[in-house]
Amino acid sequence: MKKTTQRKEMLLKAIAMLLIVILATAACWHEIGTLLASGKIDSESVMVQSIMEKTATPGVAVLSASNGKTDFQTYGYADKEQRRRVTAESLFELGSTTKAFTALAVIMLQNQGALAYTDDVSQYLPEFAPAYEGGKVKVTINQLLAHTSGIPSWSIRLIPEGSGKEQLAATIHKMSSLKLDTPPGSAYEYATVNYDILAAIIERVTGMSYQEYVTQHILKPLGMNDSYFSTGQERKPEQLAQGYRVFFGKSMAYDAPRYYGNIAAGYLVTNLNDLQHWVNAQMESSDIPDELKKAIGQSHEPGLHTAGHESEDLRYAFGWSQERETRVIRHSGSNPNYSSQVIIDPQRKEAVFVLANLNSTAPTLIARNIYDQMQGQPMKAFKYDDTYILMDGIASLLVVFTVIGIVFKLIRLAGGRSKYTTEEKEIRRQKIKARVTLLIRALLLLVVLGWPLLVNYNYTMISIWMSYSVLLWMGLASLRCVLSMILAGRYWR
Repeated sequence: MKKTTQRKEMLLKAIAMLLIVILATAACWHEIGTLLASGKIDSESVMVQSIMEKTATPGVAVLSASNGKTDFQTYGYADKEQRRRVTAESLFELGSTTKAFTALAVIMLQNQGALAYTDDVSQYLPEFAPAYEGGKVKVTINQLLAHTSGIPSWSIRLIPEGSGKEQLAATIHKMSSLKLDTPPGSAYEYATVNYDILAAIIERVTGMSYQEYVTQHILKPLGMNDSYFSTGQERKPEQLAQGYRVFFGKSMAYDAPRYYGNIAAGYLVTNLNDLQHWVNAQMESSDIPDELKKAIGQSHEPGLHTAGHESEDLRYAFGWSQERETRVIRHSGSNPNYSSQVIIDPQRKEAVFVLANLNSTAPTLIARNIYDQMQGQPMKAFKYDDTYILMDGIASLLVVFTVIGIVFKLIRLAGGRSKYTTEEKEIRRQKIKARVTLLIRALLLLVVLGWPLLVNYNYTMISIWMSYSVLLWMGLASLRCVLSMILAGRYWR
């Protein structure tokens, strides 16, 4: 009789599990099919659309320049819900490709004698006093430009949210007594905050706001009249592409928080029409003021001793990563709901700039393929090396299995406690099992709730940058641990 009951329980569990898996598979059938299908590279447009599908990217804008000709290609939607297509006028946040504009402003001020690359940052920002191994150290402007200041990459989570002008000062205050990872100038470590500090220096030197200075001295002279810095006061909302984030393999509209203190490192808003002026200026293919032309040329000449060494063949300086042999410059950009990639060969006068309204590697993959095609190299099929897409896929799968586990736990709780046993040996076995279960589940709960701290993240960063599925899994996994502990507690005494 007991065995028959156990078999029925096992059968019911198997049926419940199968139903949940079937429902989850049906709900995500298209996404699963897209995930398993091989990426297509029959042509440039097919390649772009294939990558967009695999990364759930709603819209992409592509600029390519070669042999003095600039071409625009647009794909998908600037706003899926309104069925608004991406056009050359559609505006996107650039993310970290903004850094080259900030560096250019610093170069122009250095050429004017308003500052020097070797100046101590505290000369302009006395409140900035970082330390290394307990002692105060000197951080220079060129170290900020090259990401060799020693500021840790995780410092991005210290940037306060807000769109007021006081947020830049608040960001600097947060970094004022930061403990550096390495001695200044000794090693490369990409930290977006370096360029926010440069923005504060620009403001102290010029007496203007950062965005006013860059707009007047760089954007306007280049003819980038649609471009602006995102502060929550959008100038042309009808042209702004809606930002998205991924959830269960699908893109969902997402209006990310604003970070005025980070605009110099990631919040220039622009479109293909304006970017063609920027790209052509990098290749000396446009008529611009001599001062600006000189500064752009200098931004392509990283100092051998002051540049950040990303790898043996890649150096970082002035908002660009540069290949040592080919001297090709490039940069990627990621905001919580936008991404971009630029690749420029100033000598061959070839360039690609890709924009997307979702944070993914889609722009990087697309730009690399188009650039390789320009060089006569074959395009490469999609690879699943996108951290955010992978985390969404893994978390989504974990959510399904965690829900199954919770259902079974609730069924057991609803069924009440199993029949008491009078056998001392069995009682002792149940108590040991209960204690082990309690210990394991308590440890798992700590891991689920504490893993962000182990990688220098926090819950705010996860809620802003990662897929909702990650947060959903964390909540459900915590609930499952608690239910297991409640069940085990029945046998504690």
